[in-house]
Amino acid sequence: MIVVATEDFEVYHGVVNELRDRGVAFTTIEPGDEWPEGADVAVIAVGESVEIPDGVDVVQADPDAPRRAVEAVISALRGGDGRTIIGIDPGERPGVAILHGDMVVAAFQVPAAEVGEIVREEVEDAVDPVVRIGDGARLVGARLIDDIQSVPVELVDETGTTPYLGSGARGMGDVLAAVNIARLDGEEIESRTIEPTAGELQKIKDRSREESDTNRAISERLARQVATGALTVEEALAEHDSDTATDESTGDVDDPDHEEHETADGSG
Repeated sequence: MIVVATEDFEVYHGVVNELRDRGVAFTTIEPGDEWPEGADVAVIAVGESVEIPDGVDVVQADPDAPRRAVEAVISALRGGDGRTIIGIDPGERPGVAILHGDMVVAAFQVPAAEVGEIVREEVEDAVDPVVRIGDGARLVGARLIDDIQSVPVELVDETGTTPYLGSGARGMGDVLAAVNIARLDGEEIESRTIEPTAGELQKIKDRSREESDTNRAISERLARQVATGALTVEEALAEHDSDTATDESTGDVDDPDHEEHETADGSG
């Protein structure tokens, strides 16, 4: 049984709402009231002094982080070791899964640039955290590893981690793969140096052409900077447009049509 026993209104409101949203049974008491039989886990506010019976686990909840407190409560109730494991299926919009022990407590699918901040928020005050990231999408994965500095990172063979998706499950593949990646041991790694292939650079250039207002692809030099994470595609396009404008203003632009006209009239 989960017992919420706090005089802190913010903690009470946040924790109770989280428990209700998850369909978890609980009861509430005022600190100092008689404790119900069968209490397993108590939730109180951080720094609050509450007399709690022997044998009852205690979770101290921060009013700004009720979800984290509820995750700790559920983990304690299920007898898990409480370790926080973050699985990441890399890509332009990576799947991210947060596990406490074997329990999936949160999941995300966000742009790659936002993953580092999610990791930092989730590992704050976490028990023995580790990030496990799939070895696919090499360029994005390497950038994510470089962006995660506050917690050990393991590189996982992601072969077979994306499950078959039946009817109604479309769009969940990356998140479910992240759950599977989180449950696999990997090789601890601090960084991953990747030399982009010609095909990977072409893919970046094709993407830049799709996003360009002028239907122009960025140069290979800029594509390489995107591949290494030095620039985003948007920043590379802006630099490409700036370079093009400068070249046109100085006349340093190849113009095959102009050359043809000069040859045709004999002045070339």
